[in-house]
Amino acid sequence: MRSADLLITGGTVLTVDEPGTVVPDGAVVVRDGTIVEVGPADVVAGRYEPAEVLDVRGCLVMPGLVNTHAHLAMNLFRGEADDVSLEEFLRRVLRAELVQLTAEAVAVGVEAALAECLRGGITTALDMYWYPEAATEVADRVGFRLLNGPSFMDVIDPDGRDFDRRMAWAEELLTQRRAADPAAPVWVMPHSAYMLSREQLERVMALARRFDARVHTHAAESPGETAAVLDRHGERPIDVLDAAGVLGPRTVLAHGVQLDAGEISLLARRGTAVAHCPVSNLFLGCGIAPLPQLLQAGVPVGIGTDGAASCGALDIFAGIRLAAMLHKGVTQDPRTVGAERAVRLATTGGAAALGLGDRVGALTAGRRADIVVADLHRLHVVPNTDVWSAVAYGLTPADVRHTIVDGRVLLRDRVLRTIDEASVLDRMTDLRRTRSLDLKERL
Repeated sequence: MRSADLLITGGTVLTVDEPGTVVPDGAVVVRDGTIVEVGPADVVAGRYEPAEVLDVRGCLVMPGLVNTHAHLAMNLFRGEADDVSLEEFLRRVLRAELVQLTAEAVAVGVEAALAECLRGGITTALDMYWYPEAATEVADRVGFRLLNGPSFMDVIDPDGRDFDRRMAWAEELLTQRRAADPAAPVWVMPHSAYMLSREQLERVMALARRFDARVHTHAAESPGETAAVLDRHGERPIDVLDAAGVLGPRTVLAHGVQLDAGEISLLARRGTAVAHCPVSNLFLGCGIAPLPQLLQAGVPVGIGTDGAASCGALDIFAGIRLAAMLHKGVTQDPRTVGAERAVRLATTGGAAALGLGDRVGALTAGRRADIVVADLHRLHVVPNTDVWSAVAYGLTPADVRHTIVDGRVLLRDRVLRTIDEASVLDRMTDLRRTRSLDLKERL
């Protein structure tokens, strides 16, 4: 008998490997945070003596969902800028952020967001927001796979730093992260071409090259953004970003709603990924991204939620569903984006976009054990004749039973094990009350 830390057995295993292998009555074996074997339970289970067993009969076992664009602590502003344009949303929320945010507030927001993510089967998130050190500290304590880094705008940040001082701070932060773990990915996050000058974009990219950092930015989100970039730079967003050296195989663009055919072709040539955020794009009335054209051109695509203030809930299942269904309606062709393709966007597609394609996104031996177990014995997903369809068109966060990150069961039987949910709810409520009073006094 071989030792194992965790045996997940009895469920239908959707591996999301290249052939799309589905194992009925399957088993997944985990040791030291890594998947060591996947196969039929009657073959695999007898080979191991696990420290912990999850009997998941009646459930689907699948890779953890990857959120390729989030502003996690923006849940602090949920409900404060609904039913307005992107431009008005940014005016309201950015003003509130710059006046009210502290590292302590961000930590509370991030913990609440991670609780929501784990309940919804999200195991990895790319987060662009203020106070990334506070977010990382919370994620490390919780056990969540969080990617973040210094973000940049041409504004005075919540700590009173202008762009130059923020660049100096970012250099210190990246130096610390490289020293702590030279192999870990680091990120820089220039907000957008409408929030930064050409020179500022180039300086951020020089910093990225110095630290071999990956890059995350917003681009082509709305007609208003395009107009603002044309007014500031005299060029469209993608042209500005390309001229500044932002585009490339280590860059993820959020949204890409207003891309034209030439810009899609350019992204494909550069190897630049796009985070498709259909819920947020509809919420803000920005439009519908040209997902079929991006996929046809070979642009890497993942699914993102955006911040809770502009999407309502951090729900990747909703993103999967819209990615599949919106484009059927736009093209009037139900074959445009199928269930399997949409599920892959939120798993292997997102992992590849974030540079984690060999580590997460599929349930295969050698990958990290980021795993979601969802209940299939539910009225809205029975009979389970096609598990891809069940994920794309049926499952919701309420169906998630267990969530595992790096082999650790962080949500077991719908109970969070590393987050005190009642405490987080109380702290979010208290913070909202005091922050609202502060807003009235200071704005």
